[in-house]
Order: sequence, then C-alpha cells, then structure tokens
Amino acid sequence: MTALPSWAERPSPAGRTAKGLLLTLIVVSVLFPIYMVVLTSLSPQEAVTKAGGLVTVPDGLSFGAYRELFAGGVVTRSVLVSLGVTAVGTTISLTVTVLAAYGLSRPGSVLHRTLLFTVLLTFLFVPGLIPSYLVVSSLGLLDSYWALILPSAVWAFNLVVMRAFFMNIPKEVTDSARIDGASEFRILWRIVLPMSKGVTAVIGLFYAVGYWNAFFNAVLYLNDNAKWPLQLVLRQYVLQGQSLITGQASVSSIPGQALPPSLAIQMSIVVVALVPVLFIYPFVQKHFTKGVIIGAVKG
Repeated sequence: MTALPSWAERPSPAGRTAKGLLLTLIVVSVLFPIYMVVLTSLSPQEAVTKAGGLVTVPDGLSFGAYRELFAGGVVTRSVLVSLGVTAVGTTISLTVTVLAAYGLSRPGSVLHRTLLFTVLLTFLFVPGLIPSYLVVSSLGLLDSYWALILPSAVWAFNLVVMRAFFMNIPKEVTDSARIDGASEFRILWRIVLPMSKGVTAVIGLFYAVGYWNAFFNAVLYLNDNAKWPLQLVLRQYVLQGQSLITGQASVSSIPGQALPPSLAIQMSIVVVALVPVLFIYPFVQKHFTKGVIIGAVKG
C-alpha cells in the first residue's frame, strides 16, 4: 500500500489540539481589542479612571459617550455622508467593473488588447498626489462629494479578478444565448451575472469597505468640514483631539449629567465606524473564499 504524503495524512490528536489552541489564540487576539473598545465606550468616568486607560473588566454602564457623540451633529452628518458615498460609490464602481470586465473577457471585443494592457499598466505605474490633484481640480471636483468617488471608482485588481471569473464561464452557454438572438447586455444580465453572484458579492464588499474606510481623498479634496466623511472625523478627533461639538447642545450641558470621559467618546467613534462592516461581512462571508481565489494560478 502506497504511503500518503505527510500533508495528506490525518492529523494526530496532538496536532488537532495544537491547531485548536492556535486558532483559539488567533480568535481571542482579534476579538479582545474589539471587546475593550466597546466596553470602554460604554464605561463611566469612574471605570475609565480606575482602569487607567482601556477598560477590560465591566464596572458600570453608561451611554453618555454616545449621547455626547451625536449631540453636536458632526458625527451624525459624517455618518450620513459616509453612507451616501459608500452606497453611490459602490454602485458606480461595481457597475463599471462588471461592464469593463465582461468586455475584456471577450477576446473579440473592440480594442481588447489595448484596453487590457492599459489596465494592467496601472499595477506598475501609480500616479502621484500632484497629478491626481491637478486632474481632480481641472474637472471641477474640488470640495465635491464626487471627489470621494470618481478618483477611485475602478480598482484594477478587482477588474482583473472579475474578468478571470467571466473567462471561466463555459463559452457554450453564452454562444447558445447569442444564437437565440440575445444581445450582449441581455447575456450579461440574464446569464453571466446570475452565475457570478459569489465574485460580485466579494468585489462589492471590497469596494464598500474601501469607500467606508477612505479618508485620504477627503483630506486632499475637501475644504468644507460639513462634507467630511466619518473616517476623517474619527481621525481628526481621535488622533488630533479636535472637538466634535459645534455650538449645539450636548449631554454635558444638561443639568445633572456628568461629562463622559474623552477616551470613552473616542472609542464610541471607533465603534460607530466598525458597526457597518461587522454587520455586512457575515452576509458575504460564504462567498469570500471563492471570490478571493478566482484568477489564482492553476496547477
């Protein structure tokens, strides 16, 4: 009987135990910082002072930090901006990526090689800040929400991944639809996209997380503070300590309400920024592995 290679053998009890412990440590190392951030955001001043920083053991519960956070209106407005930019940007990016990837996956399409070479060229040559700023300025996009969307509307990596998936769809399926008189848009909408739900969901997640977490374009192109997205507000307050209150009433001005600790307010901003990603990810997690390995080198 031929012996199995070492990587194909069933792991020993000791090996399974070691893997279980290692995975447990990885999970704890990921979840424990999130636990501390959430707990600190819900802790009163006494608990934060007693802990001397991030709270690890519950010692009272207070929502004062969240009331203070949303009382000034800055965070509420920035959340709406981030949600709008993420929704519109993801829709535009996913639409353009799907159309471009499908066109580039058809060998006989117009300027197929030229356009594909142009896309691949962006992996090697990335424009600097000054050329990017000059392009955005010349298009009249400064201090506009479009400056947060259009400069990063298409990611070459996502386009290449989706193109590779479309090329793996059996040619006979699209050819049969074409013989029946279906147009290219109908083939894409009725046949290709229903067969590509996994990769589409993953690429959409990549774009959504990218838009939600982006702040650098806002630093470069936005001068109006009222248009700042949440991540830029988080950066300004958590890293630079700027105030979030803009003259409106806050919880600290209400009689009988103690001012929440600044660390709790900072952690509450982090929680608000984390919630949408943590909420969306489980719904596309089942497609994540399949979508990521599309286009990998085949043995």
